[in-house]
Amino acid sequence: MKQFVSMVKQLGSKAGRALPFYLIAFLFLLTSCFGGKETTSAGGELTGASGKGFAEPAPYGMVLIKRGHLRMGIEHPDSLWGKETPVRDISVEGFWMDDTEITNSEYRQFVNYVRDSIIRERLADPNYGGDESYKIEEDKNGDPVKPHLNWKKSLPRKPNEDELRAIESVYVVNPVTGEKMLDASQMNYRYEVYDYTEAALRRNRLNPAERNLNTDIAVNPDEQVWISKDTAYIDDEGRIVTETINRQLTGPWDFLNTYIINIYPDTTCWVNDFPNADNETYMRNYFSNSAYNDYPVVGVTWEQANAFCAWRTEYLLKGLGPAARYVQRYRLPTEAEWEYAARGKEQNEFPWTNSDVASGKGCFFANFKPDNGNYTKDGNLITSKVGIYSANSNGLFDMAGNVAEWTSTIYTEAGVDAMNDINPQLKYNAAKEDPYRLKKKSVRGGSWKDPESYIRSAWRSSEYQNQPRSFIGFRCVRSLANTTSEKAKPVKTAKASAKKTRK
Repeated sequence: MKQFVSMVKQLGSKAGRALPFYLIAFLFLLTSCFGGKETTSAGGELTGASGKGFAEPAPYGMVLIKRGHLRMGIEHPDSLWGKETPVRDISVEGFWMDDTEITNSEYRQFVNYVRDSIIRERLADPNYGGDESYKIEEDKNGDPVKPHLNWKKSLPRKPNEDELRAIESVYVVNPVTGEKMLDASQMNYRYEVYDYTEAALRRNRLNPAERNLNTDIAVNPDEQVWISKDTAYIDDEGRIVTETINRQLTGPWDFLNTYIINIYPDTTCWVNDFPNADNETYMRNYFSNSAYNDYPVVGVTWEQANAFCAWRTEYLLKGLGPAARYVQRYRLPTEAEWEYAARGKEQNEFPWTNSDVASGKGCFFANFKPDNGNYTKDGNLITSKVGIYSANSNGLFDMAGNVAEWTSTIYTEAGVDAMNDINPQLKYNAAKEDPYRLKKKSVRGGSWKDPESYIRSAWRSSEYQNQPRSFIGFRCVRSLANTTSEKAKPVKTAKASAKKTRK
């Protein structure tokens, strides 16, 4: 520092005058910014420890919903339906949200991933030729790593006999038509989710002395803590076995939950949801026919929607490198997040700016059932392509009608009254052994088959978590990695740019 002051004085004397004070201050600033990597200042002052900056990229196909306040619920119940909804003031943090519902083509990408992963597993299996290059078990130095599939190696274009058996093993032949089709029963996706919330609870501390801060209470060092853990496996007959086990807490791995979900949509929902109706054409074509690529996927349970979120997270993290540690995982929106996003910046009753469902010219603002039995009055019979109606002020399409949407929140009559007023959520992972009534999840937005009252942003409905429906789909959200994302404008995605407003 003495050398620096001497240098400043010499510069001043050579110039024949003293350096201006602001220039001296600037030179001092330069030395503090670029003077090395030390974490403490020379004068012993508190300066803070710096770290590398992180700018969260705008996720493709998502829009930024900024944090804000919401009066959640229906303040003026519909006299026709007369159902009262709890009302409460709540606040939510900002998050990313899909601008449209997940489409058939997007969900089919998930199915294809599962199919191709099964094929790669079998290509590496000695029973199908044993090509070890499809599975990585060592790093470049020859050290063992957790076995994982090699996605850089393409599937064979001209397969030999063993390779062909591996590829053909995921297909079946229709015994009636002779048509070869994907074996839906094999499309099982295994994933793991670490429950950070449960692991953080004070009662679950590994050190008994940390479980209660009240020093008047004597600590029992032998006290055992019991936790619930979800696990799953495939039995000898190829069936998925899902269990929720209770066990003593032994370590952090006890909070890692394992799931195996058959992820193929139930295309028969079109028949089962509508008895005495001829909907076979939807059952045969809606998911598999490319004509429906841009229509919302249906026949997906709450459990399958969660599996999709887990896969999408895994798919994202592979391409992010070191930044992956900061990015939050994809998930279903909470009931509060969904309503807050649907109401738009003005917090309207509907996603649009007034209480009418059609313009003065008779053009409807959403795909729903505007009249008794007249599904076509709005121009559609069943679902419509995503994004053909105007977006709300948050840039979200189809937040009313088209398909209702799963949320992560359990359904209770108390609703928001039972929740916190900051980032409210009621979450319960129902075990297989639980009463069926505990497996209800909140569904929002109404659908193509619902009347006007049911497509209001605050309207609450429910469905069981294992029940697929032809009128329920979903979209994903992602918590912000850091609140500085609030200051940046989200990138206008190609997906959003492709939307065309019809009405």
